[in-house]
Amino acid sequence: MFFLRICWMAASSLRANLMRSVLACLGVIFGVAAVVSAMAILEGSTRDAVKRFETLGADQIIVMNGSDGGRGSRNAVSLSLTHSDADALGELESVKNTAPESLITAQIKHFEKNLSIQLLATNQNYATINGYKAVRGRTLTKQDVVSGRKVCVLGHKVARQLFGETPTVGSRVRIGGIGFTVIGVMEKKGFLGMRDVDDQVVIPLTTGLTRLFGNKYVQFITVQAEESSELESIMQEVKRHMRVEHSIRAGEVDNFRVMTKEQITQQIGGFVQIMAIVLYSIAGISLVVGGIGITNIMLVSVTERTREIGVRMAVGAKRSDILLQFLLEAGVVSVLGGGLGILLGRGFTKILENVTQLLETYTTPRSIILALGMAFFTGVAAGLYPAFRASRLDPVEALRHE
Repeated sequence: MFFLRICWMAASSLRANLMRSVLACLGVIFGVAAVVSAMAILEGSTRDAVKRFETLGADQIIVMNGSDGGRGSRNAVSLSLTHSDADALGELESVKNTAPESLITAQIKHFEKNLSIQLLATNQNYATINGYKAVRGRTLTKQDVVSGRKVCVLGHKVARQLFGETPTVGSRVRIGGIGFTVIGVMEKKGFLGMRDVDDQVVIPLTTGLTRLFGNKYVQFITVQAEESSELESIMQEVKRHMRVEHSIRAGEVDNFRVMTKEQITQQIGGFVQIMAIVLYSIAGISLVVGGIGITNIMLVSVTERTREIGVRMAVGAKRSDILLQFLLEAGVVSVLGGGLGILLGRGFTKILENVTQLLETYTTPRSIILALGMAFFTGVAAGLYPAFRASRLDPVEALRHE
């Protein structure tokens, strides 16, 4: 009962000094909003990335340019992969298919319509490896690649934006200033890895390398294993074969990287952890600033209410009662600020998600509980010194205070 009376006195004091209470809340509001926003962005981005990479087949191995030699390696960004590497890997008994791939951003035109698209140069195995089918026309054939034909297969979104509901197959488009014939439209697929395949156009690898890309190298090679259960041993076989193809001697660093879907996902997890440290540090600084604001406001409150504290002590209030009242005031301010901060943070992340159309956010119950807990802890920690100072006032000197 006595504790409830102290809570009531704390609430009455906050209500009597409403503007001061609001000012004390502001720092916590923005700090908690920063925490909630950071956690929602990280959680949503992680879920989105994992979901996208789950679309890759469990039987796929990715061979990329670069080196496994660690940071600072001179070959870390060198181009070394060619379509002949893909052909050589395709001859392995443990490998079912290979697809060398190069990707750039390009412009596609059809009469007055002009779109920015992802242009993928690859071979006939790309659609087979990814289980990607044409809803109209056909996909690339081996003859298209060998002959370097100027043909293209449109992603679902590109076809709709360029042609609407009109027939597409057989139409002429210009990509990078070169005329191409549309031979097919792909099914609506969404994401394959981090790539939105509905927004891409596929052309033969030889056509892309000789006419648009300006070099003989590919960005990566997708390898489809015969047995997904033996992926680790097949990956080691691919590494050995690539070292032979690139004439890499024993002890020399590879100028390529071989990774599975799981390893790529682990790398994303490492990047997410780095981003978590950065975002949480910023949010933590915001909470610290909010705590300093509460400390300042509470110190002003102690000074203004010195006589009141003296009267309470004179009629029998203990120092612990004064300490508890001021701590409760700080706690109530921080929890109220935390609640408003959660609403502000969730509103901000939703606006950010709708405006950018790139980020996916997700606010978990755990993040809300954690944010409220951090807000309460910040408030109590910030109010500890003012509360202790109030409880240590001399009753006689406090009563004489004007």
